[in-house]
Amino acid sequence: MSTPLLSNRLESRVSIITGASSGLGRAIALAFAANGAHPIICADLRPNPRGDWGVAEADICTHDLICKRYGEGKAVFLRTDVTVAAEVERLIMKGAEIGRGRVDVMINNAGTGGTETAGKIHEMSDDVWDFTMRINTRSVYLGCKYAISQFLSQPLHPSGHKGWIINTASMLGLVGLKPGAGAYCASKGAVVLLTKQVAVEYAAEKIHCNCLCPGYLRTPMTEPIYEDKPVRDGINALTPWGDWGSADDVAKCAVFLASDDAAYVTGHPLVIDGGYTAQ
Repeated sequence: MSTPLLSNRLESRVSIITGASSGLGRAIALAFAANGAHPIICADLRPNPRGDWGVAEADICTHDLICKRYGEGKAVFLRTDVTVAAEVERLIMKGAEIGRGRVDVMINNAGTGGTETAGKIHEMSDDVWDFTMRINTRSVYLGCKYAISQFLSQPLHPSGHKGWIINTASMLGLVGLKPGAGAYCASKGAVVLLTKQVAVEYAAEKIHCNCLCPGYLRTPMTEPIYEDKPVRDGINALTPWGDWGSADDVAKCAVFLASDDAAYVTGHPLVIDGGYTAQ
């Protein structure tokens, strides 16, 4: 028996989500499916979730779970290295093929953290900097580039819009963090400004481009930090809300940005951080 939809806010919107196997990407994919989006193209290096900490039905791949809940054909998996231009271009082309000639939503979510061991700027290796920028920034550029090309080639969506891009940035794209987050902050700050530039360049074509700026979230990627009680308590003390958020908190915001409720929203870094950056 299938799971009832929460709403039809994203009805039939063809959506591509990178980094969809785990964490925030998985949560966004499931939230999109619950609000009527399909087909959903789940892109990642591998289909299996990386870690099961706090993940419901972690033994089931994201695309399979969507099909289990909402019906066969609602989601597929495409292996993609989002740092390689040819693979991102293929992802968009295949997504359009699966979507019967169109892609409506592109979510550039794949990324890396690793701020705990990178060291201060004068201590950081060039390899760490290049690795972080390649995964967190180059991948978003490529996703925007090829999604926009597809959007421009297709008719308007019935809503009167060409397409929606949602990039995953971070609250650390807006403020600094000490120590060791120099590459991460720089990479996510670049995502925020790239989002604004794309929004300005393509608003006349009715292409939306917004980004999510999450704070501290409970995901498999952050399990080691969260389980370190002194570290967790220190972060809680710095966060007005007094606790970490969940991937679902951010996924709900992604649904909003891809829906007609955000018809006049573009170029916006939507902060979901429990008040951390409001101080």
